[in-house]
Amino acid sequence: MAYATVRDVEAGFRTLDADEKARAEALLSEAAIMIDATNTIALPDVLRLVSCRMVRRAIGDADSMQALPIGATQGSISAGGYAQSWTIGGGSSGELYIAKAERKLLGLGNAIGSYSPVQEMTAHD
Repeated sequence: MAYATVRDVEAGFRTLDADEKARAEALLSEAAIMIDATNTIALPDVLRLVSCRMVRRAIGDADSMQALPIGATQGSISAGGYAQSWTIGGGSSGELYIAKAERKLLGLGNAIGSYSPVQEMTAHD
Protein backbone atom coordinates (compact mmCIF):
# COMPACT_ATOMS: atom_id res chain seq x y z
CA MET A 1 0.00 0.00 0.00
CA ALA A 2 1.49 3.32 -1.07
CA TYR A 3 1.10 6.46 1.04
CA ALA A 4 0.99 8.78 -1.98
CA THR A 5 -0.13 8.80 -5.60
CA VAL A 6 1.71 9.73 -8.76
CA ARG A 7 -0.39 12.91 -8.80
CA ASP A 8 0.96 13.73 -5.31
CA VAL A 9 4.51 13.27 -6.62
CA GLU A 10 3.85 15.59 -9.56
CA ALA A 11 2.27 18.32 -7.39
CA GLY A 12 4.83 21.03 -6.74
CA PHE A 13 7.45 19.08 -8.69
CA ARG A 14 6.84 18.60 -12.38
CA THR A 15 4.68 16.66 -14.83
CA LEU A 16 6.02 13.15 -15.34
CA ASP A 17 6.02 11.41 -18.69
CA ALA A 18 4.41 7.97 -19.11
CA ASP A 19 7.59 6.02 -18.30
CA GLU A 20 8.27 8.17 -15.23
CA LYS A 21 4.69 7.70 -14.02
CA ALA A 22 5.07 3.93 -14.18
CA ARG A 23 8.39 4.15 -12.37
CA ALA A 24 6.93 6.51 -9.76
CA GLU A 25 4.08 4.07 -9.10
CA ALA A 26 6.54 1.25 -8.39
CA LEU A 27 8.80 3.52 -6.32
CA LEU A 28 5.86 4.68 -4.19
CA SER A 29 5.20 1.07 -3.21
CA GLU A 30 8.87 0.58 -2.37
CA ALA A 31 8.93 3.83 -0.37
CA ALA A 32 5.96 2.62 1.70
CA ILE A 33 7.76 -0.64 2.49
CA MET A 34 10.88 1.28 3.53
CA ILE A 35 8.85 3.63 5.73
CA ASP A 36 6.94 0.72 7.27
CA ALA A 37 10.26 -0.97 8.09
CA THR A 38 11.12 1.96 10.38
CA ASN A 39 8.20 0.94 12.63
CA THR A 40 7.14 4.55 12.93
CA ILE A 41 3.65 5.81 13.59
CA ALA A 42 3.28 9.05 11.65
CA LEU A 43 0.38 11.13 10.42
CA PRO A 44 -0.89 10.39 6.90
CA ASP A 45 0.29 13.81 5.65
CA VAL A 46 3.83 13.07 6.86
CA LEU A 47 3.79 9.62 5.24
CA ARG A 48 2.64 11.16 1.94
CA LEU A 49 5.26 13.93 2.10
CA VAL A 50 8.13 11.57 2.87
CA SER A 51 7.03 9.17 0.11
CA CYS A 52 6.84 12.00 -2.44
CA ARG A 53 10.26 13.37 -1.50
CA MET A 54 11.85 9.93 -1.72
CA VAL A 55 10.38 9.29 -5.18
CA ARG A 56 11.15 12.79 -6.50
CA ARG A 57 14.77 12.34 -5.48
CA ALA A 58 14.97 8.95 -7.18
CA ILE A 59 13.37 10.18 -10.42
CA GLY A 60 15.30 13.44 -10.53
CA ASP A 61 14.66 16.69 -12.29
CA ALA A 62 14.28 16.60 -16.06
CA ASP A 63 15.89 20.03 -16.36
CA SER A 64 19.37 19.44 -17.76
CA MET A 65 20.48 22.80 -16.35
CA GLN A 66 19.90 21.72 -12.77
CA ALA A 67 22.89 22.80 -10.69
CA LEU A 68 23.04 19.78 -8.37
CA PRO A 69 21.46 16.34 -8.52
CA ILE A 70 18.49 15.99 -6.18
CA GLY A 71 19.78 14.89 -2.80
CA ALA A 72 23.28 16.25 -3.33
CA THR A 73 24.77 18.06 -0.35
CA GLN A 74 27.88 19.31 -2.16
CA GLY A 75 28.99 19.75 -5.72
CA SER A 76 31.59 21.32 -7.93
CA ILE A 77 31.87 22.11 -11.59
CA SER A 78 34.95 23.04 -13.57
CA ALA A 79 35.35 24.35 -17.07
CA GLY A 80 38.16 23.89 -19.57
CA GLY A 81 39.21 20.33 -18.75
CA TYR A 82 35.66 19.64 -17.56
CA ALA A 83 35.17 17.99 -14.19
CA GLN A 84 32.19 17.30 -11.93
CA SER A 85 32.03 16.16 -8.35
CA TRP A 86 28.96 15.53 -6.20
CA THR A 87 28.40 14.38 -2.66
CA ILE A 88 25.07 12.70 -2.05
CA GLY A 89 23.97 12.74 1.57
CA GLY A 90 22.29 9.52 2.63
CA GLY A 91 22.04 7.66 -0.64
CA SER A 92 23.18 7.83 -4.20
CA SER A 93 21.55 9.65 -7.08
CA GLY A 94 18.53 7.71 -8.32
CA GLU A 95 18.41 5.57 -5.17
CA LEU A 96 15.37 5.44 -2.94
CA TYR A 97 16.32 6.45 0.61
CA ILE A 98 14.97 8.27 3.65
CA ALA A 99 16.92 11.49 4.17
CA LYS A 100 17.88 12.92 7.55
CA ALA A 101 15.15 15.59 7.50
CA GLU A 102 12.56 12.97 6.58
CA ARG A 103 13.70 10.74 9.45
CA LYS A 104 12.95 13.64 11.78
CA LEU A 105 9.51 14.09 10.21
CA LEU A 106 8.83 10.41 10.87
CA GLY A 107 9.89 10.84 14.49
CA LEU A 108 13.07 8.83 14.08
CA GLY A 109 15.81 10.49 16.04
CA ASN A 110 19.36 9.77 16.97
CA ALA A 111 18.40 8.16 20.25
CA ILE A 112 21.14 6.08 21.75
CA GLY A 113 20.29 3.36 24.17
CA SER A 114 21.81 0.34 25.76
CA TYR A 115 20.84 -2.73 27.66
CA SER A 116 23.00 -4.61 30.12
CA PRO A 117 21.85 -8.09 31.17
CA VAL A 118 24.64 -8.10 33.76
CA GLN A 119 22.97 -5.22 35.58
CA GLU A 120 19.84 -7.34 36.08
CA MET A 121 21.92 -10.19 37.54
CA THR A 122 23.53 -7.90 40.11
CA ALA A 123 20.34 -6.07 41.12
CA HIS A 124 19.15 -6.90 44.63
CA ASP A 125 15.69 -6.40 46.05
